[in-house]
Amino acid sequence: MENILRPIYQERASHSNTLAIIMIEKRNQTSPLTDNLDVALLVIIKDSDHSLFVKHYEYEDKKASLTVMSEDELNEAILLGTNRRIVDWVLNGKILFDRNEYIIGLIERLRTFPFSERKLKIGIEYGKLIRRYLEGKVFFESKQLLDAYYHIVHALHHLARLEVIDQGFHPEVTVWNQVKKIEPQIYKLYKELVESDESLEKRLELLFLASDFLIHSKTEVGAAHILRVMAEKEYWLYNELHHHPELKYYSVDLSVLLEYLVEKNYVSIKRIETKGKEVFHRAYFVEKKY
Repeated sequence: MENILRPIYQERASHSNTLAIIMIEKRNQTSPLTDNLDVALLVIIKDSDHSLFVKHYEYEDKKASLTVMSEDELNEAILLGTNRRIVDWVLNGKILFDRNEYIIGLIERLRTFPFSERKLKIGIEYGKLIRRYLEGKVFFESKQLLDAYYHIVHALHHLARLEVIDQGFHPEVTVWNQVKKIEPQIYKLYKELVESDESLEKRLELLFLASDFLIHSKTEVGAAHILRVMAEKEYWLYNELHHHPELKYYSVDLSVLLEYLVEKNYVSIKRIETKGKEVFHRAYFVEKKY
């Protein structure tokens, strides 16, 4: 198949804007990694006026895809975990073209996992964890057990990813295999939720109790990034935090994370007068330096 695709990727390699080209072959009969196609080609370009685009090809009984993404899109996908296959593609794909050893450098970065990137990813996961946990708790308290189950499974998944990142690894698609070795306590919670003979209500009740303790115990790790950013100035209006170059990645989870940190006394409130009587702007600040 590589020979068939060679004219396609060689044409891409001739462009000065192209940084690297990787080929990923189907490993199993069912292969979500390549969307069940026989081969996936990833072309990374320096910049683009267009967002990511994908083309599909067919030759005799073989199928292939060509994904073109910019360096910024690649970095964002790795950072936010929005396309978890990307890390697998970069680490395990066959390098067909590598301008100035771009991919070699990226692989080294992924394997060393710089501390600053790690802290940001942990913060993003912690924000998602808080949102899923609180939404699940609301459903549980209103006896919507299946919805509560759905959200707590996702909450545990974010907790697992957080733990893997904190240990210096990128979470894989098979994150529970990683967690089983790294943090057996979280793996045990997950197993009890999905395999216990107890009623669903009882399983959820026990899990919310255990999760509440675990989530609180991870606050200093999970919130270290946002607390460090907030320590940069005396106080912040919410909109300032929302548009901060690093905190923008928290997206919709920023507000719920902030309120959780206020509730747990990691963040304090400063009220600023407005023109409205008895109406105040709500500003946020941290007293402790992180």
